[in-house]
Amino acid sequence: MITYPERLLYDDVETSPDEETSEQDDVLRLFKGVDLQGSVDSAAAGKDFGGVKFSTPLAVVKPLTTGDVAAVVKLASRSPDLTVAARGNGHSVNGQAMAHGGLVVDMKSIEYGIHVDQTASYADVSGGALWEDVLKRCVLEHGVAPRSWTDYLGLTVGGTLSNGGVSGQAFVYGPQTENVTELEVVTGNGDVLVCSNDQNCELFFSVLGGLGQFGIITRARVLLQPAPDMVRWIRVVYNEFIEFTQDVELLVNRGNGDSFDYVEGFVFVNGDDPVNGWPLVSLDPEQPFDPTLVPMTESPVLYCLEVALHYKNEDPPSTVDKRVKRLIRELKFVEGLMFNIDVGYMDFLLRVKCAEERAKASGIWDAPHPWLNLFVSKRDILDLDRLVFKKILKDGVGGPILVYPLLRSKWDNRKSVALPEGEIFYLVGLLRSCFPHPKRLSVEEMVAQNQEIVQICTKNGIDFKLYLPHYNSMEGWKHHFGNQWTRFQERKASFDPMAILAPGQKIFPRNWLPL
Repeated sequence: MITYPERLLYDDVETSPDEETSEQDDVLRLFKGVDLQGSVDSAAAGKDFGGVKFSTPLAVVKPLTTGDVAAVVKLASRSPDLTVAARGNGHSVNGQAMAHGGLVVDMKSIEYGIHVDQTASYADVSGGALWEDVLKRCVLEHGVAPRSWTDYLGLTVGGTLSNGGVSGQAFVYGPQTENVTELEVVTGNGDVLVCSNDQNCELFFSVLGGLGQFGIITRARVLLQPAPDMVRWIRVVYNEFIEFTQDVELLVNRGNGDSFDYVEGFVFVNGDDPVNGWPLVSLDPEQPFDPTLVPMTESPVLYCLEVALHYKNEDPPSTVDKRVKRLIRELKFVEGLMFNIDVGYMDFLLRVKCAEERAKASGIWDAPHPWLNLFVSKRDILDLDRLVFKKILKDGVGGPILVYPLLRSKWDNRKSVALPEGEIFYLVGLLRSCFPHPKRLSVEEMVAQNQEIVQICTKNGIDFKLYLPHYNSMEGWKHHFGNQWTRFQERKASFDPMAILAPGQKIFPRNWLPL
């Protein structure tokens, strides 16, 4: 079935009805004889959450089965220039899921669903399933949940597994790429393969964190554990970055069972800016931020440690209080600036969903989001604070500035993610929102500021890697992967030798040949 809903254009050139008809005829000819259970249309897929890159595909395929995905890849392989991009929920920020003049596969259309094992030890889920739907199915119907998350759960399983998937649980369980045991993948050759640590293992290691370059994840087997009922959600404030880093590293080094279940942090402006300052910290209107408690400081920014402790409904409040007190007592936060609230486990994990709904109501959600995410070595995190947080970002970014540590030992180095050196490195996320305001930066200024930050890091020898990376040249990618570049090339040559997949990453041109 081939359908053509109303066409939406995301370029600056108006298309006449005759030109649209010609394009539709071209697509009809292209898919003639291709056995698809899903549909093909020209619906918009040329814009993503970042709102910075725009690119119109030839067609959008809405597959119903893995076989449909394989048929699209094989179709592209018979053309000298067609490419294929797997699109989840369109939450990339630099056009990574786009295919200019190519074929975009809408992974949310696959009907595989979410299947929880009877023993509740794992769930088989579609690569196009949203993590928020996985959460609801597992918790509400089976009382279990995946072990590792991202902060925002409106993302597809295949999308986060192609990048890493990190949040405040990663210091215990590793990223999401470390919490799957089996994948079903459509390679760039059009083959459908099941892979794991023991079966087709090179494909398994390649695809996890592989930026979509080696295969499209159509199914994943996700590890589960018993779900808690409630969460004690706590925030404490620091005026010295070195004390913040000492405490947050203390917590992540303690490991599972002797620490909180979730550890993150963020930077905020030392002022009353409602978007970037003190109001960001409070969890409850009845616990307002009192700036008079902040010690006298010339720093334009302060730091918030955010932690959470899981518990069951039957746990006495005194037991939870005792555990929190034991974990908190060694921390050197500003006295009096501690905020806490008890929420349901699902409410905690879906906390960004509430922010999304507010942002959609105000129009901010549809504004550009030129985000920048970095992995920065512990060795250089104090320099980043001095050069970036306290100088370039002293007025905020119009959204959260995340900063929290991860443990390299929780990442399997056989997988494709590039990491900085050292056991501890930090996730630094500049989650910008560009909305009209006379005192805010324009989207162009935000992009320029991101570039300035990367240049400063490079100039000052800061050991970092881009997370959710994007470069415009192969040289940039070579530098990104460093001594892993040869392995990355070899994997591309094995699993997508014609460079059909993920053209929006701009790593390999179509019909690339290994050197």
